[in-house]
Amino acid sequence: MKLRKVYFALSWLVVLSMILAACQTSATEAPTATKSPEAVDAPAATEPPVAATEPPMQTTRHGGWLDEIDISVVAGDSAISQLQAGTIDFFSFNLASDVYPAIKEAGLSSTQSLGGYYGISLNPAVFTDTKVLNPFSNRKIREALNWLIDRNYINQEIFAGGSLPKLLPITTQLVEYTNLIATARALESKYAYNVEKAKEIIDAEMPAMGAVLGEDGKWQFNGEPVTLTFLIRSDGDGTRQPIGDYVSNQLESVGLTVDRQYKTSSEAFPIWLGTAGADGQWHMYTAGYGVSGLGSLRDESGNLQQSYLNTSTQAGEPYISNVSDPEFQKLGDDLAQGKYSSKEERDAMMARGLELALEDSLFVWVIDQQVYAPYNNNAQVTFDLATGPESTNVGPYNLRFVGQEGGTMKVGTNDLFTQPWNTIGGSNWIWDANVHRATSMGASSVTGGGGLMADPYTGLAYPQRIASAELTYKEGLPINQNLNWLTVTTAPQVDVPEDAWVDWDAKEQRFITAAEKFPDGLTSNIKSVVTYPVDLFDTVKWHDGSPISVGDFVMSMIQGFDPGKPDSAIYDESLALSINATLVSFKGYRITSTDPLTIESYTDTYLSDAELNITPLWPQSPYGLSGENSWQVLAISNLAEAAGELAYTSDKADGAEIENTSWVGGPSLEILAKYLDQAAGESYIPYEPTLGQYITREEADLRYSNFKKWYEEHGHFWVGTGPYYLDKVFPTEKSLVLKNNSDFVDLADRWSEFSEPKRATTVLDGPGQVKVGDEAVFDVSVSFKDEPYLQSDIRGVRYILYDATGAVVTVGDADAIGDGQYQVTLGAEITSKLTTGSARLEVAVVPIPVAIPSFTSFDFVAIP
Repeated sequence: MKLRKVYFALSWLVVLSMILAACQTSATEAPTATKSPEAVDAPAATEPPVAATEPPMQTTRHGGWLDEIDISVVAGDSAISQLQAGTIDFFSFNLASDVYPAIKEAGLSSTQSLGGYYGISLNPAVFTDTKVLNPFSNRKIREALNWLIDRNYINQEIFAGGSLPKLLPITTQLVEYTNLIATARALESKYAYNVEKAKEIIDAEMPAMGAVLGEDGKWQFNGEPVTLTFLIRSDGDGTRQPIGDYVSNQLESVGLTVDRQYKTSSEAFPIWLGTAGADGQWHMYTAGYGVSGLGSLRDESGNLQQSYLNTSTQAGEPYISNVSDPEFQKLGDDLAQGKYSSKEERDAMMARGLELALEDSLFVWVIDQQVYAPYNNNAQVTFDLATGPESTNVGPYNLRFVGQEGGTMKVGTNDLFTQPWNTIGGSNWIWDANVHRATSMGASSVTGGGGLMADPYTGLAYPQRIASAELTYKEGLPINQNLNWLTVTTAPQVDVPEDAWVDWDAKEQRFITAAEKFPDGLTSNIKSVVTYPVDLFDTVKWHDGSPISVGDFVMSMIQGFDPGKPDSAIYDESLALSINATLVSFKGYRITSTDPLTIESYTDTYLSDAELNITPLWPQSPYGLSGENSWQVLAISNLAEAAGELAYTSDKADGAEIENTSWVGGPSLEILAKYLDQAAGESYIPYEPTLGQYITREEADLRYSNFKKWYEEHGHFWVGTGPYYLDKVFPTEKSLVLKNNSDFVDLADRWSEFSEPKRATTVLDGPGQVKVGDEAVFDVSVSFKDEPYLQSDIRGVRYILYDATGAVVTVGDADAIGDGQYQVTLGAEITSKLTTGSARLEVAVVPIPVAIPSFTSFDFVAIP
């Protein structure tokens, strides 16, 4: 299994698990081009410099702000020097936090975002070989590792203090964390670094498992040292190996022997996920996971099931070997399935679930990484606060030189063309996907589809191409509407119409209706209705000049089914797995009008934010990859695959020993050009029993003619509808050229309100000494660029009071005094609970326009 596919699957599973929004908000206005988006900094130990920005300027320019974007591969360790030399203007790939000091010293600007998270995966199985002891089959010893690891030390020594220590299976200091701040902080205090406590537990549990502590201070079992096989990743960004070494040292300090096996991903994965836990081939693994955008982090209630329980939908070990605590099992499953009646009940379940997660500790979490992408100060860069610039759908729209229209920006990245480019089974590496997004209409990072655009600061979706949207969901589902651009209603039951398309007959090349497959009727949890503008087919064109058509939408729907059907000429077993899994919750599509285009979608899968349940069904990858697909590029690719000359997926291509389809380079191009000529000569309409209703011979002739001219001019078959088009590609040299699409439907300033997050500065002040039993008042100031942060833009300000032992004394809400001004009043009944000595007050500011809160704290002395 390829690493890319594993990470994509894990990220997608997290998305599917989301049920309830962590923070309820009232509906607010959708942004317009004249408003400024507001957001706050991601909390971190460092503040990245912010490039100069100017108020949005009016423009008549269509497409992107730049005339040209030249992208090439640049080594990360030379990015700063190349920026200083002017060789590049922007290095778009995220660099680890240990590089941040050098970025700052060079006087460069940078983005700041989450870079994924790291932890130690533990094997919970009792080994088949009874002569070998697995200490981690003991839940208490797994729990003890939390006290054994100094996460602050790891952050300072390995990540240069630029990341965040991670204890919990939720993202540190993000939405879910802030929502459960009292529980989170209490658990962090309880599990603070304490080697003595860890050793005490290990010393108590090991003898009960039959182990003996030898005179040399090493644990033995059956006369042999208790040796832990630790799979330590030696590749990647270089941080996992020192993490593994540190944890190994800590384990050895309490009498355990560690066999450090340094391996690459391809070497470690088959052992970690591919062998039965009871086989005993491993005890520990340095696990790392990426994030898929703020939208997927707004609710992390599914993490408990996904990361700990044997009902996790993630395949393989260690999940299936874990004998879960019954209470934890029920809580995790109920949270993942949305089995609760209110937000209050859900939050109480989450709080208890976090406690049980640490008692289970199938994973011992270590770091929530912060990452940085540097750029010169004359560049203006928009980035997703969770994933950075290369995962930001709106990024290409706003990329520009400060105060300037046009120009050529030179961008460096980590790699290009890592795998062949096609939207069915091709590359989805982040650097390739970044280019794909620049050539596409734009999409929500969660729901997908060019009808929507994702807010890089909240993860919510806004209309991009759709004219209107309606959402109907089954009464009782915990779905919250945040914005007012869509209409949301509930119904006791959501019925799927009899003529809805619910499956595909590959032999007859037609959709199967709900009436055929479900004669007794069919219901769903969600009904999404999108209506596109009446001028859609006049204003939106593919880069080769062909107008978009209904055929593009329907072809994309078909392509989401056909490869998974054994009767299909392009059947692909590797795609069939995901297609069949999707059909479990999928309930149907229905086109109710083609003028204007109106599409209904029915499903049982739902997300907690109403906006993220809208399904535009824009003609792009039906498999979650980036990039758009016109019907004609799929038509000629399908012909080549049916003839056994190409295959969309590497699995099928490798098995058949044929070329993996690439729309931008290699031997695929000559093959595709051959089938383009064939299709043009026949006025070929793919899947004609269905698409013949939407595509005329005249349209087919125009499409093939324009496509052939495009290929002759640009030397590739990659066309989209986005603000930039792919002009030239150089796969061997690993570089490419994007040029502005002046025929793009929108002006360049369409999304300029997302040019810069509104970074909050929070200051907490109060008395340096507080007498126990007396009232104490503290002032909170929240500002942006020295101006008060509007009270209407702040959801709330929470405070947490800690005593001299670090224990949480109380949690409450600060009182709003005015714009940017809040007050925390600790009454006599609260301060009387303080012990004499140092104490600390912490506040968390939670803005509405951004999903990431701002934290600050104030230390004082409690006196008798």
